[in-house]
Amino acid sequence: MLFNSIDFAVFLPIVFILYWFVTQKNLKVQNGLLLIASYVFYGWWDWRFLSLIIFSSTVDYLVGIGLSKTDEKRKRTLLLLTSIFVNLGFLGFFKYYNFFLDNFVTAFRFFGHPIHPEGLNIILPVGISFYTFQTMSYSIDVYRQKFEPTRDIIAFFAFVSFFPQLVAGPIERATHLLPQFYKKRTFDHDKAADGMRQILWGLFKKIVIADNCATYVNDIFGNYTNYPGSTLLLGVILFALQIYGDFSGYSDIAIGTARLFGFSLMRNFAFPYFSRDIAEFWRRWHISLTSWFRDYVYIPLGGSRGSTWMKIRNTFVIFIVSGFWHGANWTFIVWGALNAVYFLPLMLLNKNRKNTDIVAQGRLLPNVREILQMGTTFFITLIAWIFFRAKSLHEAIHYIGRIFSMSLFSQSEVFPTKIIVLIILFILTEWLQREKQHALQFDKIILPKILRWAIYYGIVILIIEFGGIQQQFIYFQF
Repeated sequence: MLFNSIDFAVFLPIVFILYWFVTQKNLKVQNGLLLIASYVFYGWWDWRFLSLIIFSSTVDYLVGIGLSKTDEKRKRTLLLLTSIFVNLGFLGFFKYYNFFLDNFVTAFRFFGHPIHPEGLNIILPVGISFYTFQTMSYSIDVYRQKFEPTRDIIAFFAFVSFFPQLVAGPIERATHLLPQFYKKRTFDHDKAADGMRQILWGLFKKIVIADNCATYVNDIFGNYTNYPGSTLLLGVILFALQIYGDFSGYSDIAIGTARLFGFSLMRNFAFPYFSRDIAEFWRRWHISLTSWFRDYVYIPLGGSRGSTWMKIRNTFVIFIVSGFWHGANWTFIVWGALNAVYFLPLMLLNKNRKNTDIVAQGRLLPNVREILQMGTTFFITLIAWIFFRAKSLHEAIHYIGRIFSMSLFSQSEVFPTKIIVLIILFILTEWLQREKQHALQFDKIILPKILRWAIYYGIVILIIEFGGIQQQFIYFQF
């Protein structure tokens, strides 16, 4: 079920009414309703894959119970490995089976021994990369004794499948989200109203910005050999805005929807394109995944401790694994490696924590230095995005080569004036609101009520006007 669909527009108010007006007096019944609603939400896409999320939830629930009953190191390790094997096994089979098979065949052919195994026509279950990481982190935290295992099976299953963030995050930790299922929740009008504003902004980013950019991005990348470098540069800029509007828009809708039900989800995007270096960018982009890899992969490998070689190794591991998480294609691996190359100089010079505040905090405009830093960071991010968007390494390299040609200085053959005007307004709004949690979190004292509502209605009109193009959320494929 898509957030930007009629189905969800009917589904959400029904669940909301039942949640607050029918089941409010009983916490277990309320959690049960959320669990059923989450399974309906996920099963709407393909009910057969409900068995995967139920099995994964069952395994990690039982692993948690098992870990609570033993202090023996060997048994605890075996239980943890069971969780990791099941979750990564599902993920590996559905997402990477054909990738490894194709590369296995290529390797044999290279050494003069061609083989012809048959691939499988595997459908990738929506959200499997997200909920497997979420439930696996529960077992890891229980194993590390950072979190007490739960015996409330309804609360645990609802935590794993919580529909606002089920299929594209944020990837929540049990330490943050699961305890919220234990506590009685009361309706908070202010939080719900702010949640609605965040949903509205998320829909604007998805429907108006991302989906309309996608039309031009698909054309430019699909026919890049026919366009000059100026058009190709515009194409990758539009893709950068598309993927940001699409994914952060989903996160805004997810966080806002969760607030309607009295839940708090972690922030997943913090205006990343205003970053002054690549380290700051990765602290602000897909925060839940970045922090997941930091806590469960990077730090266990030694993090930034140890020799220079270990620092370099760990940096490449974390970025390459992050790239591979995104998809079974060498383009994603190169995208991750390229970001590691960007990050290394900052880490080796101990400058990766230099920009931890908000750019131009307390000021309306950035200074020249900050403009150059943001421009440079955005530019190198664009180069990396080409590998992310291209279908193959050859296409990505060819695309970059055509950008850096004399045709870069020619007039672009594509120039969507209306969309560019909307993008400028979008960027200006986010810049002015960069110190807030989301762009529609207005200060009631500074902005009068009539002006706030004019903005809300204006956004609704834009969504209706530009909502004729419906694209699936990009991160559904991951």
